[in-house]
Amino acid sequence: MTWNLRTGREAPRPVAHDDQPSRTELQVIGVHLYLEDEEGRVLLGLRHPDSAYAGRTWHFLAGHCEREPAVGCLVREAHEEAGLVIDPSDAQYAHAVHLLDGPGAPPRMQLVFRVRRWQGTPEVREPDKCLAWQWWWPERLPEPIVPYTRAAIDGIRAGRPYTELGW
Repeated sequence: MTWNLRTGREAPRPVAHDDQPSRTELQVIGVHLYLEDEEGRVLLGLRHPDSAYAGRTWHFLAGHCEREPAVGCLVREAHEEAGLVIDPSDAQYAHAVHLLDGPGAPPRMQLVFRVRRWQGTPEVREPDKCLAWQWWWPERLPEPIVPYTRAAIDGIRAGRPYTELGW
């Protein structure tokens, strides 16, 4: 039962598009780095084969928010994973992918930030998670690639701020 705190009465339950009562479900927030070098190539990492998600697959530098702001997560992950130093003021929102990755999987909001200035050269700093960092032409992305990584890159290049996958 849901109560309206302003009126002190029971509030109507929200109804989903299919006329079934909706369920509140927490969403996982992922933060991703869209980094292009001076030639326009995009940085991607090859995930370790034993990764919990998408082993042996190319993906953005990424991480989950850990009770921190999204840009703070981006800055932290860039340093932890690749030794890159990013000024938070240089991160610009570029794209979001709202993802349902499969039956029973929690919904995920994948936020992608573009950074045009950084310090350092990408290096593998967490070899148990990433085997290599490599620059790729957006027109010739590697395979296999995480599907929402490709969707985000395509969306950014097309000027779209949002994509839904798996719903």
